[in-house]
Amino acid sequence: MNFLSIEGVTKSFGDRVLFSDVSFGIDQGQKVAIVAKNGAGKTTLLNCLMGKEAKDSGNIVFRNDIEVAFMEQAESLPLDQTIYDVIFDHANPKLQLIKRYNDALVKNDEDALSNLYQELTDLDAWDLESQVKQFLSVFKLEDVQQKIADLSGGQKKRITLIKVLLSDADFLLLDEPTNHLDLDMIEWLENYLSNSKSTLLMVTHDRYFLEVVCDTILELANETLYKYKGNFSYYLEKKAEREEQLQSTVEKARNTFRKELDWIRRQPKARGTKQKARIDSFHEVKKVASTNLSETELELPVKMERLGSKIVEFHKVFKSYDAKKILSSFSYNVQRKERLGIVGKNGTGKTTFLKMMMGETPIDSGKIVIGETVVFGHFSQELGEVDPDFKVIDVVKEVAEFIPLEKGKQLSAAQLLERFLFPRSMHYNFVRKLSGGERRRLKLLRVLMSNPNFLVLDEPTNDLDIFAMAVLEEYLRGFQGCLIVVSHDRYFMDKMVDHLFVFESEAEIVDVIGNYTTYRKKQKAITKNKAKENSETKPQSVHVEQRVKEKKKLSFKEKQEYESLEHEIEQLEKSKQQYTDMLSQGVLQGEELYETGEKLAKVVESIELKTNRWLLLSEYI
Repeated sequence: MNFLSIEGVTKSFGDRVLFSDVSFGIDQGQKVAIVAKNGAGKTTLLNCLMGKEAKDSGNIVFRNDIEVAFMEQAESLPLDQTIYDVIFDHANPKLQLIKRYNDALVKNDEDALSNLYQELTDLDAWDLESQVKQFLSVFKLEDVQQKIADLSGGQKKRITLIKVLLSDADFLLLDEPTNHLDLDMIEWLENYLSNSKSTLLMVTHDRYFLEVVCDTILELANETLYKYKGNFSYYLEKKAEREEQLQSTVEKARNTFRKELDWIRRQPKARGTKQKARIDSFHEVKKVASTNLSETELELPVKMERLGSKIVEFHKVFKSYDAKKILSSFSYNVQRKERLGIVGKNGTGKTTFLKMMMGETPIDSGKIVIGETVVFGHFSQELGEVDPDFKVIDVVKEVAEFIPLEKGKQLSAAQLLERFLFPRSMHYNFVRKLSGGERRRLKLLRVLMSNPNFLVLDEPTNDLDIFAMAVLEEYLRGFQGCLIVVSHDRYFMDKMVDHLFVFESEAEIVDVIGNYTTYRKKQKAITKNKAKENSETKPQSVHVEQRVKEKKKLSFKEKQEYESLEHEIEQLEKSKQQYTDMLSQGVLQGEELYETGEKLAKVVESIELKTNRWLLLSEYI
């Protein structure tokens, strides 16, 4: 069943054509991603689909009877409202009912609660209430009374994502859904969307996300859309084949063009007997032969200053904000050619750690010693350092007209920009006209121009396209200085670092040897062992049991709990049977087999706990 049809859509800004005569369709259940270089028009295409941007020509048709939800990169939320107000400001009737129920709970209006309880049961909306709580917990937004004005940009983005997920829409359009999420949140969202029945069209630069979630890749390049029916690995393979075939076609056309050009030149101008078909064919061959096959590469041969033996030393460093501890008696010596990744949940102090090392944030006590030869290149998350009223070339010339390279060579500002994926046509554009990814790439260029021997990169891949990230990785692999990087891009971390600082809560920092995938495998093994231990010990809720027994009758809320437990236990029994059947069929392997077994163990444990609770409450019915 077709959900979306796009036929002959064209969009341009002035003389610049983003895409021309683009056509494709998306069927029910498909999970599609759009990939392209920064500034190629990915977000513009999504905006055209949703009618937020006018197309030049073509047709865009959604199926009439489906609901569509769109998550934009930046959405304006009402600053005077709370998280609770915004989450429940939704047309979904179930959400409206849950909001009325919660409001009645606050007022302790038992008559309203009784009526609303029945309505929620009739609509089967209790699962949605649990889902709301789950989303708020996963995305670390438990304090629902916080004002939107007091939230960070990342928290606002997560609220926007929750609203879209709660819409229960048939078709989800997501623009960079993983931005501002920590690694745990990204992995949760990855699993959620993979198992979701919703049709999906998204823009993302997270390559593991593309690999796991998507079954179709659309590449926007050279004003055209190329379709690949498969995940990210399949796309890379087929893209390479397409480019190889194109190269062969262009080379043949160039050989033919040279011969035909000689024939055209030898024909008398006044002669009217030229073969018109051959002349027309000549112009077609000329068009193919003129195809530019050269891929612009991100070459960064910037000279690196010599690095001495003493680099960076932490001596019993303490840092806290009020009651929140960031570091506690932390000591560490950075070694030559260190390649360190920093991971952890949002708010654990990763960026603060970098700023303390750079001297931008004071420490409470202890000492941080910086070696005399260390030249930092610090790439921060903020984009404000590049003046939006500057022209692109002036941003580079502000640092230097010529940049020293290795072996005594030098490069002009214009040449460096071209090597950094900024063609001559963009050099005199104002910075404010650049896309987010182009501005970050320009800022990264300025950092590398300082000839650093110690790179400190805080989320360098945010808003960069997958092509720019690939060549940046190539450069960093050859970088001979020290590298410390904070990133939520798992693919990037796996390639760039050989050990991790994992920031836990309460100033606990764990040094893990290996990359991010190695760390996650260890974490899963620990979780599996804990689940096994819990299933063996089966702790009882003693305090809850004693409290219930002391009462002579159930409260209104406990009556509700008693009735809902029956439904929950019934659903859990169905899940138990489903997982048992899957395991008994013998078709699951590897990670899928382990995950299914883990889910079954959790369901069995939950059934036992809920059954015990139901039995306790039943004594007072």
